[in-house]
Amino acid sequence: MSVAELWPSGSPVIAGLDPEPQPHVVTPAVELTVVIPTLNERDNVPIMAERLGRVLAGIAWEAIFVDDDSADGTADAVRRLAREQGNIRCLQRVGRRGLSSACIEGILASSAPYIAVMDGDLQHDEALLPEMLHKLKAEQLDIVVASRHVGDGGVGEWQQSRVRISDFATWLSRIVVKADLSDPMSGFFIVERTAFNGAMRRLSGQGFKILLDLFASTPRPFTFAEVPLKFRQRVHGESKLDTLVAWEYLMLLLQKLIGPAVPVRFLLFSLIGGLGIVTHLTTLWLMLHAAAAPFAIAQGVATVVAMTGNFFLNNLFTYRDRRLRGWRLLSGLGSFYAVCGVGAAANVGIAAYIASDHSWWLAGLAGAAVSVVWNYAMSSIFTWSATPRPAAAKA
Repeated sequence: MSVAELWPSGSPVIAGLDPEPQPHVVTPAVELTVVIPTLNERDNVPIMAERLGRVLAGIAWEAIFVDDDSADGTADAVRRLAREQGNIRCLQRVGRRGLSSACIEGILASSAPYIAVMDGDLQHDEALLPEMLHKLKAEQLDIVVASRHVGDGGVGEWQQSRVRISDFATWLSRIVVKADLSDPMSGFFIVERTAFNGAMRRLSGQGFKILLDLFASTPRPFTFAEVPLKFRQRVHGESKLDTLVAWEYLMLLLQKLIGPAVPVRFLLFSLIGGLGIVTHLTTLWLMLHAAAAPFAIAQGVATVVAMTGNFFLNNLFTYRDRRLRGWRLLSGLGSFYAVCGVGAAANVGIAAYIASDHSWWLAGLAGAAVSVVWNYAMSSIFTWSATPRPAAAKA
């Protein structure tokens, strides 16, 4: 029998001798990562990938779609595309939401020296990317922004009411952004990796304006330039702009004004707690006078009503990015009752101890302070945990 018959696939492996080394294939390093946050943008995914491939020909690039567990199967659409195209990646987030935090996670998942951020709704002109990248490198800038307010840029066919809202939001941004940036509300830019790294630990991740967050968080002023952007109309999907998005924007501004000394979540939690006191007293009065209930029953009902109201308000506003839904809403309400019950016991115990040697009002304030801090800390851990649970419901 011949050697070829014994080892039909090639040279034999003889004991004591290493097999013939195989050539190592080196894949070109990615120069540009395009981070695209998505929520229910399934139909836009293949169009976006095709357009990026066309305008970025000759550039080593990749696209990371960061999907907030879209109900329409956006993540699955990205994965199907990624099986055919190696420079497409999917980062699916379960149990949390937010455009800014999605962009941050997408950037951190990349090793490219240059990172572009753009929306997944096709309203940003991807043809600007080569020009923006060239400008960033040639002028050694930190960031290049696609602006609707320079040159022949514009907002397209926006309604006048939306234009006014955008202009007002831009005016408000001057509170925290001192750079002479014409469009701090833009969601389309390219940033150099080192510049991002310098700001990333100060980013709040709050809301949907990551560019504003970056400029307000950098320890040194960014060197930047702007290029004109003509905003396009949405073709597929629906706009995510609503009143709660506006609320998140205000919270971002507030966070940059008072943080990190006082977390904006704690401030909101405390304000809602104050509203809960008003709810408690109002319910107690109604139970005592309108329903003629005994005090113990009236107090119990008022306590449950106040805690329930606080839970739903915090779920809607304070923890909007971790909002509980479905069965998790019920389990979260139960854990919130438990946390607040322990907080109430701590309130009474601390207040009673201090009241023995000090005035009643000082004792009351101390007890309330302990209760608020306890409720905030424990509910952040047990009710609205930052770590998503495996059984998180789709939104």
